[in-house]
Order: sequence, then structure tokens, then C-alpha cells
Amino acid sequence: MKIRTPKKLDLTVVAIPFFTAAMAAEWWWQRTHPVEPGTRAGDYQLADTVASLSMGVGSLAAPYVAKKLLDPLTPGVGKHGKVLLTVGAIAAVVTTVGDVVRRRLREGELPEAQTVPRHIREVQDELAALRQADARPVPNRIEPSRSVPNLKVPGQLATAAVFSTALTVATTWAANTAGSKLFKKSPLDLGNSKAAVAVAILGWDFIYYWNHRLSHESRWLWAMHVVHHSSERYNLSTALRQPVADSLTVHVPYGLLSLMGVRPSLIEQARSLNLIYQFWIHTEAIKSIGWLEKILNTPAHHRVHHGSNREYLDRNHGSILIIWDRLFGTFEPEGEQVVYGLTKNINTYNPIKIATHEFVDIGRDIAAADNWRDRISYLVRGPGWAYERRAIA
Repeated sequence: MKIRTPKKLDLTVVAIPFFTAAMAAEWWWQRTHPVEPGTRAGDYQLADTVASLSMGVGSLAAPYVAKKLLDPLTPGVGKHGKVLLTVGAIAAVVTTVGDVVRRRLREGELPEAQTVPRHIREVQDELAALRQADARPVPNRIEPSRSVPNLKVPGQLATAAVFSTALTVATTWAANTAGSKLFKKSPLDLGNSKAAVAVAILGWDFIYYWNHRLSHESRWLWAMHVVHHSSERYNLSTALRQPVADSLTVHVPYGLLSLMGVRPSLIEQARSLNLIYQFWIHTEAIKSIGWLEKILNTPAHHRVHHGSNREYLDRNHGSILIIWDRLFGTFEPEGEQVVYGLTKNINTYNPIKIATHEFVDIGRDIAAADNWRDRISYLVRGPGWAYERRAIA
């Protein structure tokens, strides 16, 4: 008889009562330390708080829903993986053909619809000129102006090609870099020792820094992460405004720690501890924690990270430790008053719009692009590049 061992509880779920009590305490502190209305961005606002909490609940359910929906579409895992690949390939081919036709029309290498081809028209013009040669001099023939029709490759096809390919890459990457899979390939097993716990926590923290940084430098990842930055408030509820579309993007795999002998269960616990730590730094109530500011990520450092001020953009990506930002040149101390939110705020509390608005914008940009370089760039290059390119397109 096989004995089933109980699964360890997700520490982030266990911590929910603590999260709730901490938010209540922060709200009470604000009530007992009033300021002029609208002058403190940390004050709770009902619609904003409800949006953040609903996104938090959604982020807990999202992995299970995503697994059910995406496993069948994962190449090599699900029975519909080839269908996704086929759809992407067909859409890419048709899009490319459309690009070629439009380009050749623009260059005059193809006739316009319902027009005489240019080489036949040239012969007709020359014959007409010869017939009139005895009557009057042949004028210099001027090439008739030809307006190239705005033959736009259907945007839906281009978007389908890019998104289906991105989904294929994301699901395949996740399936092949899972900690449980990589652990089986590792000759090492650190067990549950203190060294293993330390490697798990520090390793997760280091990989998190790079994933967090990439989430600001690639629009594909930003579309997922922007959810967390969408609030113009900054309080403990903001910490719970988490993305629900992680499965649609790629990351530096935390499963790499398994190759070092860290058990997948310890990796999951390290994930939970990192997320729990990050909860308390989403507050304006704590100004400084003294000398620990040099080592740890703190409310002051993370307020900078959430700022839309130019000098604060893409700074302070650390989770528990701030030393990675100091080492890799992304640290910025808190100086001027932080303005929270996005450089262009979305002005909605609708959780669905919050979760999807950047993906929708990416789809629109891809549909409007007329070449593959721009289409791919709209997905993988930084948000800043996309906005600048859109402005001059």
C-alpha cells in the first residue's frame, strides 16, 4: 500500500491572516495620523483596495487555471501542441506573403488591382505616340502616377502568428525548466540541511533580481508585471496586486537551483518567504530602518521602485536584498517625493482590464506594424522603445 505524504502548505496562504491584520493596522495608523485629503498616496481608497485584493486572489488561482488550459497546448506534453504550432506557422506564412505583395506594389513591381500591367501600358503608350507622330511632335511621356493601395496584411493574422509563437515558447520553456524535472538530472542533493535552505533563499533572491529587472526591460514580461505597478496608491494592499499571466511569459528558471541540488520543495518555500518579505515593504508608514538600508530591500527602496518619476524608473529590483542593485548599477536612493503609478496611467479599477491592458496594446501594435522586425520588437524590446516607435510610425 502506497503511503501518501501530505503536501506542505503554501506559506503565502498561511500568511493571509497576517496580511489582513497588517493592512488593518496600517489603515488604523492612517486614521490616527490624518493629513489633508489627497496629499498622502498611501491612504486606502476603497475601489483601489478592492482591485488589489481581487488581483491577489486571482494570482492564487491563476496557476491552477493556467495549468488546465495550457498543458494541452504545450508541445511534447499536450495533445493539441501541434495545433498551436500549425496555427502560428500558417499565420506567419500568410502574413509574410502579404508583406511581400505590399512591398512590391509600393515599388511598382506589381500592377494595381484592375489595371493594365506596366509593361503592356508602356507598349500601348508608344504605339499611340507613333500614330500621332505625323500630326504633332511626341511629347515627353510622363509615367502616370500610381497610388499604391494601402494593402494592409490583416492585423489579426500577424497578431496570431506572434502570440501563438510566444505561447508555444512560454509553455515549452516552463515544461522543460521545472524544478522537479531538473532535479532528476542533477547528481547533487543537498537534502533539507541549513546549507540547502541558505542556497535556496539566496539563489531565489538572486534569480528574482534578474527576472524582476527583465520584467521592466522586455515588454513581453512587462505586460505581465505592469499589473503590480498600475496602482497610484502605495500601501500594503498594493503588495497583493499580483499578476495572473505569469504562464504567458518566460523567466530565468528558478529550477536552475535544482541543478545545484536544491529540492523543489525548498525552492517553493524560498519563493513563499521572498513574497512574504516583500509584503511589508509596500508602505509609507516606515521611513527608514537605519544601517540595514545598505543591505536589505526596505520600504524606502521599494517606494523608489514604484515611482513613475524619471530618475526612479527601472530602479531597485531586489527582493530581500538590495545588494544586487548596488552591484549591478540599478540602485537609486529615495530623494524627491515619489509619484506612484505608470508614466501613463490606465485609470481603471477593473481587474480584467488591469490584467490584460498591456497585452491588448501589444496586439494592437503588432497588428499595425508592416514588417517582422517591428512586430517582434513590439513584443520583446522595452516598453520605452515601443512607445517611441509608435509615436513616429
